[in-house]
Order: sequence, then C-alpha cells, then structure tokens
Amino acid sequence: MDFSLNSGTPEGVSSRTSRVNPDVPPRRFTVSELTARIRGVLEPSFGLVWVQGEISNYKPASSGHVYFSLKDGGANISAAVFGWGARRRSFDLKDGLQVACRGKITVYPPRGSYQLVIDHIEPLGAGALQAAFERLKAQLSAEGLFDSQRKRPLPRFPKRIAVITSPTGAVIQDILNILKRRAPQIQVLVVPTLVQGEGAADQILQGLETVNRHSLAELIVVARGGGSMEDLWSFNHEALVRAIASSKIPVISAVGHEVDFTLSDFAADLRAPTPSAAAEILSSQWVDVASRLKDAYHRLNLAHSRQVLYRKNLLTHIAARLVSPRDKLREQAQRNDELSHRLLKAIEALLVRRRAGLEQWAGKLDALSPLRVLERGYTLVRDPEQDSVVVRSAKQVKPKQELEITFYDGKRMVRAT
Repeated sequence: MDFSLNSGTPEGVSSRTSRVNPDVPPRRFTVSELTARIRGVLEPSFGLVWVQGEISNYKPASSGHVYFSLKDGGANISAAVFGWGARRRSFDLKDGLQVACRGKITVYPPRGSYQLVIDHIEPLGAGALQAAFERLKAQLSAEGLFDSQRKRPLPRFPKRIAVITSPTGAVIQDILNILKRRAPQIQVLVVPTLVQGEGAADQILQGLETVNRHSLAELIVVARGGGSMEDLWSFNHEALVRAIASSKIPVISAVGHEVDFTLSDFAADLRAPTPSAAAEILSSQWVDVASRLKDAYHRLNLAHSRQVLYRKNLLTHIAARLVSPRDKLREQAQRNDELSHRLLKAIEALLVRRRAGLEQWAGKLDALSPLRVLERGYTLVRDPEQDSVVVRSAKQVKPKQELEITFYDGKRMVRAT
C-alpha cells in the first residue's frame, strides 16, 4: 500500500498531527480501491496455511459449496469449501466438529471481509480410536520403545533403501521423483503392501521383516499419504510398532501430513512430516556434497544469479498483485449462492401474501353463496312446467299445481292444495 511520509499516516487519511496542505485535496479511496489494496497486502502475506478449530454456523449451499465459521476459545474466521458436495469423502461436516484445514486467506470484496478458502480438510481424532491410541502409546512408552536413547543413527550416504508402501499410490511416485532429482545414485527397492484397511498392518509387518531378514537395504522408509485417523490406524498396530522399534535396519516413518501422528512415528528412528520430506531427508547429505562441489561454479555465476533472483522476486510481487480468475469465479459463486438464498426467501414471502389474499376472497364468495342462504332455512320454488321458472308469489300458484322445491341439501316435488 502507498503511505504518506507525514507521521506514518496512510495516504489519503488525515491526522490532527499531520501537516496538510489546504490547497491539495486529500486522496479519497473508493470502497473497491481500498478493499483491493487490503487484498493486495493480506493475501500475498500468507501462503498455504493450516488452521485448527471447531466448525460452527455450517451452511451447505445447493451449488455444492459449503460455508461455515472456524472458531476456538478466542476468535473465529469465516471459511468456505468449494465443490465439497462433489468430493469423495470419508466424513461429513457439521457444527461442533473439530477439524484441521489447509487453505489460503482471501478477501471477499462484496462483504469487505477476509475468509479462509479451504482445499483440504480432515477431522481431528476423538472418541474410541483416540482413547485406544493414547492407552497403547502410554503402555509402549512405559516400556521404553519410544526412548530417544534407543534410536539408531541414519546412514549419512545411503546407497540402497527400501520403501514399504502402496505401489500404485502417489506417495511412491513423489519419493522416486524427489530422489531422482536430488540423489539419482540411490537404489530404491519398493516393497508393495496395503497401507489401509484389513490386513494392511500384517503386510507392512511382513515387508519389514523380509527386508531385515535378508538385509535388503541400508535404510527402510515406511510411507503413506494423509488421511483420517481411521485411514492411518494400521500404523498404530502394536505388533508393527514393536517390529519397527526392534528393526536391525534404521527406519524412517513417513506417514500422513505434518498434523498426523501414529505410534509408528514414535517407534521409528526418525519421523518425517510427509513422504516427500522423508525423501529429502535421506538424500540431504548427497545434496550437501553436490552443493559443495558446485560451490566454485556458483561463485562464478553469483552476479547472474542475483539478477535472476531479483527478476524472480519482481515477478512474484507482480503476480501477487494480480487477482486469480479462479478466485474471481469463487467469489462470484459465493455471491450467486447468497442471491439465490435471498430470491427463495422473497418468493416464499410473496406466496404467503398471495395465499392470504386468495383465502380472503374465498371467504367473501362463500358468504355470498346462495347455498348459505338455503342453509338458514330458506327454499327456492320453481315451476317445472315452465322451464323451472322461479315462483316469486303465492298468486302464481294454481290449485293442484306441481312445484319443485330446492332445499340446501336436495330437491323435492310437491303439489299445491
């Protein structure tokens, strides 16, 4: 944002202590301009962030987007998950649910408020699984399985590693890609196993024992992507945790995201925040050596690198000031949801008014109905021989003349005397 140099006062904002030239009108922002400037400062200041809290004011929209507040004991923030209704998910959102959310901070101009646009959300563990987790953790910790003294040192320059994971998931591809880029000389043995559901813990345990029995690697990585506590429960299996703790070969546990913790993490010689981080950790020494060998080259090209870095930072700054079309579409989608809600409310109110009017007219018509007169004891007399002409006077009736009398509940034929 642009600021004046007088007393730290923002440009366009007057101050009693500022020296203001009476001949120069103050800068006046439009609401849109001020909001755009705030957005340009706020959004680039945060990348992807993880926020933990409780869901409240949960409001699903017919478009499939959902909106709610994320709160804790001291504050709350508005949040939105776009396309939640179309996602494959293992849990439902509701008020009171404790969650960990990953997303970015954005400004929603129509309301002039900031919010968290979430691209990943997961429930925080609670209930029976959490209680079982804590009990087993306490038991194994008391036995010394998690003590730092028994942790084995990792090899500085591993040449052969075994990765126990699903052979078809994105995790193994991430690990292989990182190692190929950072340390292509490392040989990788993939030990295929299930990483979720029934039998997963047994397969992981069997793979761990096979690698140890035949000394197939210098380092073992047990890995899988993120998920709910139920999804990661195989890595809390007691037999597997004990096998990791007793492994002759050092073990890195790379299960889930940074916020996920399993008992395998505590038993392993090292816990990596993510599978990708594990690949970076075990290749870090190779990278360090390569970096030192290339140091002379980097010094020769320092001036050029500085210029590239300057241009990169400039491009990043310019890109941060641009509004993403995706963000504009999301804002418009949220605005459409609000307008749809208001339209439905207006239609419902109109229908209520119209229904009340119809009931009022129906009551008036009913009060004027001839049948209501007949119900009070009156009758209608007609002459059937003269096309049912209404007989209005006794003088019109002849002796022994047949007449048709209409009551409120039917008709009868009578003969005059």
